[in-house]
Amino acid sequence: MSNEKQVDSGRRGLLVATCAAGGVAGLAATGAFVSTFQPSERAKAAGAPVEVDIAGLAPGQMTTVEWRGKPVWILKRSPEMLESLKKVEGQVADPKSERNPDELTPEYARNEHRSIKPEVLVAVGICSHLGCSPITKFQQGAQPSLPDDWAGGFLCPCHGSTFDLAGRVYKNKPAPDNLQVPRHMYVGDTKLVIGKDEKGEA
Repeated sequence: MSNEKQVDSGRRGLLVATCAAGGVAGLAATGAFVSTFQPSERAKAAGAPVEVDIAGLAPGQMTTVEWRGKPVWILKRSPEMLESLKKVEGQVADPKSERNPDELTPEYARNEHRSIKPEVLVAVGICSHLGCSPITKFQQGAQPSLPDDWAGGFLCPCHGSTFDLAGRVYKNKPAPDNLQVPRHMYVGDTKLVIGKDEKGEA
């Protein structure tokens, strides 16, 4: 008789412990599920303009920031890099950024540099062909997958599209358009805001 009571109380204790553990797990799962309805701080920031200080960027260097889930390149071009833009103007498909200007190139970047300040390129690092991310090929001269007279720029590893140091696509390549220049503006000599300009947010 006493053995039965011990077994019953043991089962009761196990049942209580199991229910308690299940309840805690259920509450945790519910909390996690409910929290998915609220955007994270990162998600909130993904659509907002991004401020970048480029004071430490030396000529020939590039940094990448994330804006709306996309890589945005900020390249500080050296005098040699700027000079190369003139040399390749006849080789690029859209030298004056006239194709899809409203989508790809704000008015203040429709120039040979595709930028507000000639030495600073701001471009979305996504190929206009199928959305791959091009790689940097700043070194001039012959290299694998590049012409012998390569002046420096970007190479899309997916299908071989090439872009100059202003993000302009070369002729006869799969990419139909230049790299996108997002809306941006300077809020100081070395501070950039990506995703916003004097006309408002992108």
